[in-house]
Amino acid sequence: MLLSVVPLASAQSDLITPSNQSSQLNQLNQAAQPAQVYQPNQVYQIGTGEPLRPARTEPYDGAIAAYRDGRIQDALGLTDAALLVDPRNPRLRFLRGVILTETRQPQAASEVFRAMIQDFPELPEPYNNLAVIQAAAGDYDGARQSLEQSVMALPSYAMARENLGDIYLQLAIRAYEEAARLDAGNPSARHKLSIAREMIVKLPSAASTPPRSGAQP
Repeated sequence: MLLSVVPLASAQSDLITPSNQSSQLNQLNQAAQPAQVYQPNQVYQIGTGEPLRPARTEPYDGAIAAYRDGRIQDALGLTDAALLVDPRNPRLRFLRGVILTETRQPQAASEVFRAMIQDFPELPEPYNNLAVIQAAAGDYDGARQSLEQSVMALPSYAMARENLGDIYLQLAIRAYEEAARLDAGNPSARHKLSIAREMIVKLPSAASTPPRSGAQP
């Protein structure tokens, strides 16, 4: 079973509180590209608009660029360096959790997402990505709780709801297995277990389908 993870939000603008039920990390707009470069000593004709000034450089820009280029270890180093400048930055912290997950350090990644949940309980993505790690470890009860919290933080978060459905299916299989064990002569439980297992087999696997993202880096 493959749960969907949020790999990374855009690095171009600050997190905002959702007013229209869309995710904070997914509401990040790309910075506008100036039509022409601003020249401080140039005289502009009255009545014409002044060119947009260059976008502000943020401490995480290098880390984001390295991650997008596939230089994962460089991205981790740059992220750690940027966190020394801005230790509470949610985008940097989320990126660090994503990198740790991708480099197969689930315990460290879990700690990052749990700390984010403590500091930013309104963000649904850390709950979701924590649930993916919990599910991979077989902790379906923990994953269910994390995903239910993600949905509570953002009821319209479709990715978390889909992942929650996958977890419910795993929990259903576990319940049917226990029912069949306790009552070996119960055809209903065995039939339901067969159907649930068949559904699991038909779900996309990690080997064939990459994790689906709600926010591209």
